[in-house]
Amino acid sequence: MQKVIIIGATSGIGRELARLYAGGENLVGATGRRQDLLYSLQLEYPNHLLTECFDVTGSDNIAHLEALIEKLDGLDLLIYNSGYGEVSETLDREIDRRTTDVNVNGFLEIAGYAFNYFVQQGHGHLATTSSVASARGNSMAPAYSASKAFQSIYIEGLHMKLKKMKIPVFVTDIQPGFVDTKLAKGPRLWVAPVPKAARQIFQALEKKKWRVYITHRWKWAAKLMKWMPDVLYHRMG
Repeated sequence: MQKVIIIGATSGIGRELARLYAGGENLVGATGRRQDLLYSLQLEYPNHLLTECFDVTGSDNIAHLEALIEKLDGLDLLIYNSGYGEVSETLDREIDRRTTDVNVNGFLEIAGYAFNYFVQQGHGHLATTSSVASARGNSMAPAYSASKAFQSIYIEGLHMKLKKMKIPVFVTDIQPGFVDTKLAKGPRLWVAPVPKAARQIFQALEKKKWRVYITHRWKWAAKLMKWMPDVLYHRMG
């Protein structure tokens, strides 16, 4: 039995992952901003799921996280799934601020705490849901792409650090393409149903992969975006 915390589990991928882990007889700590949605999720798995209601843009993330770890009596896996992104055609300052607060500041605080917790413990697994959008800039949502690149590169740095430390602590950069959630904006290309995306993420985490593309075909799309000449990519983005 694993003790799993999912940051951002009230809807979409996070909620479905909570179901997969709780349904597999693991002990799950689910977080989110909406108490009613957390409560309804807890009712589905009353013996395997606990909750902690908070917003990652607040000032007491670590206090909430420590409270949830205490409820679970430990931690083996933390998935940072909170995310925010909106189209910002006019470079809206409020959109950029909210994007950075959730995808960078909240992520950095919680991921940093979890990493050090696992290192001190001597084992554990930290994962984040970044995005295929992290591969390049995007004119319609520049802050979103940049924030997801921050997550992806940060996790890669932790992966390299752990290789040198040679301890059984793992990290995973989860890079979805389009999944059928509220964050799926723009062209509807290769849109994956939430259960399929969550199932592939679950399987990748079980294998301790350090980076995974969801669905798998997005690996090749990400590589194409990354290596496409600027003169071509900038016409598209």
